[in-house]
Amino acid sequence: MKILKKIMKYSCFLFFFLVFIYIGLNIYAKYTTKLVIKNFKQHLIYDTNEELVKDLSEAWVSLDNISPNVINATIAIEDKKFYDHRGFDYLRIIKSMFINIQSGSAKQGASTITQQLAKNLYLSFDKTWERKIKEAWLTIQLEAQYDKDEILEAYLNTINYGGIYGIEAASKYYFHKSAKDLNLAEATILVGIPKSPANYSPLINENNAKDRQKLILNAMLKQKYITEEEMNDALNTELIYYGTPEDNELKTLMYYQDAVMQELATIKEIPEQLKKDGNLKIYTYLDLDVQTILEQAMDKNIRNPNIELASIVMIPENGHIIALTGGRNYSISQYNRAINAKRQVGSTMKPFLYYAALENGFTESTTFTSEPTTFVFSQNQTYSPSNYKENYGNKKITMAAALAYSDNIYAVKTHLFLGENVLVEMANRLGINSTLAPNPSLALGSSEISLLEMTNAYSIFANEGTKVTGKTIAKVEDMYGNVLYENDEETEPILNKSLVYILNEALTSTYNYNFIDYNYPTCHDLTSSLNHKYAIKTGTTNSDHLIFGYNKKVVIGIWAGYDDSSESDVSNGKDLRFMWRDIAENYLKDEKDTWYDIPSNVVGTLVEPISGEIATNKTKNATMFYYLKGTEPTYETDTLDELIPTIKTE
Repeated sequence: MKILKKIMKYSCFLFFFLVFIYIGLNIYAKYTTKLVIKNFKQHLIYDTNEELVKDLSEAWVSLDNISPNVINATIAIEDKKFYDHRGFDYLRIIKSMFINIQSGSAKQGASTITQQLAKNLYLSFDKTWERKIKEAWLTIQLEAQYDKDEILEAYLNTINYGGIYGIEAASKYYFHKSAKDLNLAEATILVGIPKSPANYSPLINENNAKDRQKLILNAMLKQKYITEEEMNDALNTELIYYGTPEDNELKTLMYYQDAVMQELATIKEIPEQLKKDGNLKIYTYLDLDVQTILEQAMDKNIRNPNIELASIVMIPENGHIIALTGGRNYSISQYNRAINAKRQVGSTMKPFLYYAALENGFTESTTFTSEPTTFVFSQNQTYSPSNYKENYGNKKITMAAALAYSDNIYAVKTHLFLGENVLVEMANRLGINSTLAPNPSLALGSSEISLLEMTNAYSIFANEGTKVTGKTIAKVEDMYGNVLYENDEETEPILNKSLVYILNEALTSTYNYNFIDYNYPTCHDLTSSLNHKYAIKTGTTNSDHLIFGYNKKVVIGIWAGYDDSSESDVSNGKDLRFMWRDIAENYLKDEKDTWYDIPSNVVGTLVEPISGEIATNKTKNATMFYYLKGTEPTYETDTLDELIPTIKTE
């Protein structure tokens, strides 16, 4: 009995203490800086021809100008006690916890409209405790500083209706009418979308959208917003949707817009208040023709409907990003994988390594033996990488051949020969800011790097060793034409132009038939369809496929994979290569084939491409390799295998 009294005593104390804390937080929240929930923006985005592409003015409408059907449907399905709670529905939270514990998964959510508004306006969608705590505090602030109608109005004006933000814009996009004129059938279709745009957008899956509509109508009936007759009429109303991508715009264009807005946020010359309040004219490097080429190449070649994709097209001479996509379809997923995702880059890391090797005395014809190998490194640790399909030459091969086949053994031997920090330092020099672990697997791209970082790095090779930074924004003006910012396109020579030329030539081996031997070059399936000369490198992990290719005119980087890093079939990598080809060839279709001028201190020598030995009259597939003067090969080539601690694997 004493124990029970003690429990009751402490429980009462805890309850009143929590109530005291909650009241205190609400009082404090009321007098903190008022959160901005209604923010008119008028950012006008122009393309490279200074033609208006996108008016980002928010179509904010008052609650009085939104159909009651939308308001009632939203409350019925999202938060039926919205007008009764103070931001948190505690009974719903307890119920959802019980259901989730029973099912063993997070099937039931309990977020109120206020919580969702806090998350949509101010937070990321990370499922971390830090984010949840911030969300709770922002929810308290919103409830303390605004009345319910203001919160609901802000929610309906900012929620995502399948890549279209705000009920007014969504209403015009899907039904060509204002939000105040939506009938019950139209309203319940729209209200169903935010739960999962990929599943409930009527443009993507009308059957799912109708199922969701029925659920919403049943909720409205149960809460006595509508009669059964009105519900049946709505279910039987035939709807016409106008917002098809063909009638509107490129389905990937909004990814470029997001990249622009993210870059705008980093420009220190523009006052923060102007960025928030709007009234800016943003002139970009967007080329709509190239964005169209990119999207068409994606639709034509990527056969797997479930795999995601990101791509960047950049002019290497100045860093202008002329096209970009962060996913397959913005209305399905707004996550911009081109600028925000970091993934393992696989063998696309190898050109960084081989440029470092060239700086340290290697040549195109430097050889290591390609064979099953266990490497011994610090403190007698071992590492046993393998080549794709266990394909080894079991003989010495050149650096150019190692690039052609993407030989992992050669790469790790080079990495350990140079010292593991050399590759880290080279990547940093090329502008890679992601954290890189100096271990043997780094040579095979085990670290995670963003597509934008990688494309920037490859642009340095494409620009003959001169560093530029990829940018989407050329100039920003206020509405009166005053220039607030202009990209000055700073450049910096950071690599040896002659060595870059040699590396660029070596990277043409990836589609050179002369390298067909015990293996095939990784891009041999592109050879017959390329009308221009490129340096190309592919990369593959269990879950990622990448390709980077370039010449003087353009650099193109593409990634494909699953957001959850699920294993991906090699056929997805093949599709990616053909997509890359179509972008490059269509972009350059009216251009003459131009390549880099050979530097004065570089000479070419015909060699046997696999062994690196000087070609004779009897040599098949004699290939031109390039060297700094004085480093050309003799008739005998030495391997460096004996200088690396290894255990030969039989």
